[in-house]
Amino acid sequence: MQGFDFSSAMRRVCEDITRRLPELTHIDMARTAVGFRQVRKNVAHGLQASLTPMRFSGGSREGMHRGRKYTIQSPWAPDGREYLYLLNFYMPRFLDQSLHEKLVTIVHELLHISPEFNGDLRRYGTRCYLHGPSERSYDAMARQLAQRWLALDPPHHLYEFLDRTFAELVQEYGRIYGLRYPIPRLVPVPNDGHSP
Repeated sequence: MQGFDFSSAMRRVCEDITRRLPELTHIDMARTAVGFRQVRKNVAHGLQASLTPMRFSGGSREGMHRGRKYTIQSPWAPDGREYLYLLNFYMPRFLDQSLHEKLVTIVHELLHISPEFNGDLRRYGTRCYLHGPSERSYDAMARQLAQRWLALDPPHHLYEFLDRTFAELVQEYGRIYGLRYPIPRLVPVPNDGHSP
């Protein structure tokens, strides 16, 4: 297929980041889907990337939502393995950031993956369980890790596409494409006939 394969290029970047940074070596990118989403409005503000867990708290396959038990409909890898996480990047917004901000965004999302790599999010024992007591501190940690990765001198050809904007990549390759995954659905768990 002609054009620039964003999902493959981003997967290689994430694999290198999770291999080089001890804080992220628990992540198995073979079980993390890397998706591409085109946004309708070309505006600078809004979602740049998102990480969706495929399990509930503690890695459980089932969880309660509004008094009903559900499971999550997970995407599957081409080799038949079930993905535990879905990492999506939103175009053109993500690519229209600076190189440094793109790397911070990537690390920010990868940091959300549970240290147990069980399909759940990294949970902090505070009211704001996603970012801990201070979102500013969480963002500072993501920035520090992104800078550390660059200081480890990864091959430039690996991430050189991140030096370009969306329009520049389109101009060079003709089009940008990637893997698209449906939004995972909550699937009700059938009642086994026993009363609670």
